[in-house]
Amino acid sequence: MTLLAFLRHLLFCFGLAGVSALVVRATIDARMIDRPNARSAHTRPTPKGGGIGVVVAFMLGIGVLYGFADFSRIAEPYFRGVILAAFAIAVVSFLDDLRDWPFSVKLAAQILAAATAIASGLYVSEIRVPFWGPVALGWLGPVATMVWIVFATNAMNFMDGLNGLAAGVTLVACLFLAAIAQSQAGWFVYFASLSLAAGLAGFLPFNFPQARIFMGDVGSQYCGFVLAMLGVAAARFGAVEMSLLLVPMLLHGILFDVAFTLVRRLLNGDRITQAHRSHLYQLAHRAGMDARWIAALHWGFTALGGLVAILFVAAPGVLKPALPLLLLLPQMFWLAYVLLRSRRAEIGAW
Repeated sequence: MTLLAFLRHLLFCFGLAGVSALVVRATIDARMIDRPNARSAHTRPTPKGGGIGVVVAFMLGIGVLYGFADFSRIAEPYFRGVILAAFAIAVVSFLDDLRDWPFSVKLAAQILAAATAIASGLYVSEIRVPFWGPVALGWLGPVATMVWIVFATNAMNFMDGLNGLAAGVTLVACLFLAAIAQSQAGWFVYFASLSLAAGLAGFLPFNFPQARIFMGDVGSQYCGFVLAMLGVAAARFGAVEMSLLLVPMLLHGILFDVAFTLVRRLLNGDRITQAHRSHLYQLAHRAGMDARWIAALHWGFTALGGLVAILFVAAPGVLKPALPLLLLLPQMFWLAYVLLRSRRAEIGAW
């Protein structure tokens, strides 16, 4: 890529960020209020729905990509599937912000949106394993893709409980993913990642460190859903073995928190669909850790995942399986710290 081309892309992203900021500002004035309850980290009524700005910026970017950037297009059915699925999850999650639907309704909507993308052909059909070569997944491919998209969508939604945490994680992940995609000439993933990052760049100043507005489900679900789809697209980087692990490595911090919390609640006999305040980041905040530091720590987890992902791309096949496992080490230290701090604060969540 030439420097001039990169500068044009950067200028376009600045424009998308400006559009996002304008939409977020208008959403604040619309006064769609999130009132605090027993599970909330905030104590005063605050506007929500700021994720609309992220959605508008991304859809505008992907629309320009679809209409004018021929060299960055993916196959026509996949492209339409991405656009339709992204639009569907945006509409459903926005309605959820307005009506506060039960989890079963949200889950059904997420499955339908994921099915839209999968039906267009956007799913993981094979894995390139080091020293083995391509392994066809057959019927397991669409099923595994469905599970991944739905889990990642909900993981980001569950982690959107402190100012800047989910939005910042997504922004950092998109920047690293764009850099990796550019190195692999994966131009669709590159432009889509930059479009989502631009939307978040326009939103974050309104949400961190002090929140004038929250993303709402329309932001958090959307970010998780789009990143999950980009992870499926990145799984097709032909020169990178096991490239389906790239986005999970970027999101390892939130995926670990959600997976650990889910397993712990199942073992405790809790209803996993019931709202709670026992994610690791929530426990740390309840035990007195500053919310800004918790958000920044998760941005750091994502940046670390990005660095490991870059090493993963360049590493020989024999090292690839070990690199993602390295990311478990900081999560184990974080788990131990939260456990110790929670016990000292006498928070009975374990």
